Amino acid sequence: MSNDLKVEIAKELGFYDTVQKEGWGGIKSRDAGNMVKRAVQIAEESLAQNKK
Repeated sequence: MSNDLKVEIAKELGFYDTVQKEGWGGIKSRDAGNMVKRAVQIAEESLAQNKK
């Protein structure tokens, strides 16, 4: 996952302030899991659009 995508998702999910203060290691496991779920969702949406 690109750093730009990680930042975008962190902002969307509301924990980017933690990333800025503590780095990626400072986020909660739940936030990391939600970030991965969102990244998969974005990828699936992108694939679906490309098939049209």
